[in-house]
Amino acid sequence: MLSQGESATTILCSCKQTRFHIENPVYQELDIEGLNITVTSSGKSGVKSKGKSKAEGLEILSNASLKLKAGICYALIGRNGTGKSTLLKAIAEKLIPGIPVQTRISILQQTDADSKDAGDEEDSESREKGGSKLSVLAEVIDRVTSRSEIQHEVDVLSKALDSQEDALTPVRAFRKVQHERLKKELFEKDKDARLRSGTRGMAARKALIAFEKIVADSEERINQKDEEIDETTTKEETDLAAELLAELQLQLEPTRLADIESKAQSILSGLGFPKANLDKPVNTLSGGWKMRTNLASVLLQPTDILILDEPTNFLDLLGIIWLQKYLETLKEPTTPPTIVIVSHDRDFITATSQELIILRSQALTYFRGSLSTYESTIREKTLYLTRMRDAQEKQKSHIQQTIQQNIKQGKATGDENKLRQAKSRQKKLDNRMGMEVSAKGTRFKLNRDLAGYHLTAREEIEIPPEERGISMMIPLAPDLRFPGPLLSLENISFRYPTSESSKSTTTPAPFVLENVNLTIHMGDRIGIVGLNGAGKSTLLSLLTETAKPTKGTLTKHPRLRLAYYSQNSVEDLQVFSHNTPELTALSLLTSDIAGVLSEQEIRGILNGLGLQGRVVSDVPIGKFSGGQLVRLALARLVWWEPQLLVLDEVTTHFDFWTV
Repeated sequence: MLSQGESATTILCSCKQTRFHIENPVYQELDIEGLNITVTSSGKSGVKSKGKSKAEGLEILSNASLKLKAGICYALIGRNGTGKSTLLKAIAEKLIPGIPVQTRISILQQTDADSKDAGDEEDSESREKGGSKLSVLAEVIDRVTSRSEIQHEVDVLSKALDSQEDALTPVRAFRKVQHERLKKELFEKDKDARLRSGTRGMAARKALIAFEKIVADSEERINQKDEEIDETTTKEETDLAAELLAELQLQLEPTRLADIESKAQSILSGLGFPKANLDKPVNTLSGGWKMRTNLASVLLQPTDILILDEPTNFLDLLGIIWLQKYLETLKEPTTPPTIVIVSHDRDFITATSQELIILRSQALTYFRGSLSTYESTIREKTLYLTRMRDAQEKQKSHIQQTIQQNIKQGKATGDENKLRQAKSRQKKLDNRMGMEVSAKGTRFKLNRDLAGYHLTAREEIEIPPEERGISMMIPLAPDLRFPGPLLSLENISFRYPTSESSKSTTTPAPFVLENVNLTIHMGDRIGIVGLNGAGKSTLLSLLTETAKPTKGTLTKHPRLRLAYYSQNSVEDLQVFSHNTPELTALSLLTSDIAGVLSEQEIRGILNGLGLQGRVVSDVPIGKFSGGQLVRLALARLVWWEPQLLVLDEVTTHFDFWTV
């Protein structure tokens, strides 16, 4: 399945499909067996990987079961790079066979670039220009109501109907609008036909072929010559254009949008937007505020399945508390949506989720309860199974000694009973060693707990693998040749320059920071905390000299090497990926370093930050998770061993093991 807007990478999904017809499906539920998801790459990286060629594709899930119950809030748990975001994207784009077309799915993805539909030409164009030109409030309402799309159709039809030059102008406009709608419907039918198999797949492909003919006929009508259109057709289609225009204008009635606008303002306020910022263009916002705009539009949409991938990113404590309360209100309607959340905030997961979905070793497991309860349950289970295994190992050793003694005595004395006893005990040793309890904790019964044909009469004792700790190796910076502070701020004050529209006023803008004094020495560890808008990122901009102070003095060590991880570092990598879809982590870092380090040394740096193996050389960075992108961004900074590393929201996309 070729995911929208990407040519170099592909998400392949397959599963077992039921042949039964469901009369009234519950759109808030999913029950999919035998799910396989693989990410493949058709592009070639700039750096050739050595050794034997391996099969293309990174397997995310193998024969997994995806089960979502209506109205339940799930937390999807898994380490960075295991495929959480890929799974959520496959669900949201309905790439998985078996997800009903009518299911309404809203998704907040990790980054601003992912949250926009790559197949939307208008969105793609606005992305290239730095984002939407609409205001924050207008952008949120537009994403929920498709107001800009409706307005575009209204403009086309009204301009044509008002035109007095040619009687065929309304006909051309009406046919153009209808053709654009048919093309969108054709895309959905094509995707449906490719995802289905068997009798339903055959029916879907027949419907696709029939609809392709309808689209082809529509295109012929658009290209029809003026002299071939008779007066009757002109009158009929002009009337249809007027009726469609009236219908569209009704959808844009201010009274219909008033309730949506009120809800949008309430959500934006809860997420920390000051009232004055609601009229700011989205393309002037920082990455964090753009993500809040995306979150607001997702929360406002009516939906059956709500997917939130790292919703607490860039939110302060007040915003997180508001989001927790808002998600609680979604459980109140008679048909509440099913919610799936990915977050590195343990407290947020505990407060919002009812069940856990654990993505590990290409499989999905489920647990009803909190994250801390799950971890304690796993520890207890591991201890219990370890003791059971150790006890059985001792028992095996004793039985083996007994068998050898019986065989030796039986052969020496010709005692058949000893030999039969040895054979019986050997059979028990071969077939009846393993799990002594059922999955429910009851005493094991063969017919009930292990039905069917199996090689042994007991399941093997499988101890859950221990969660390994996360370690990140950052190269040590060399000592400076002479002592002194790395950076020093003396009575620094900063205000933003006056905008063109405000130059007429005599009152200057207020100071964001005033009389700040700070000295940073080698080896210092400094944390900067504060509410949103307090000036944390502004202070970092002054430290890194990306902004100049209005007043005061900044002094830095003459031999200082400084590296700055900004809030936009992940977005910068996604721009590289958008321009060069086949770009890999290894090829990007090789280009950055430009021959200073060998490939082996570059791989060592990436490996120290958690990027290793085929992920480095074979997987395009466009398919990286947020956590992997952060690791790559850090690798681009630390390879030259800076003495001062400035990190702005570096934990944003990390899992809680890494944090």
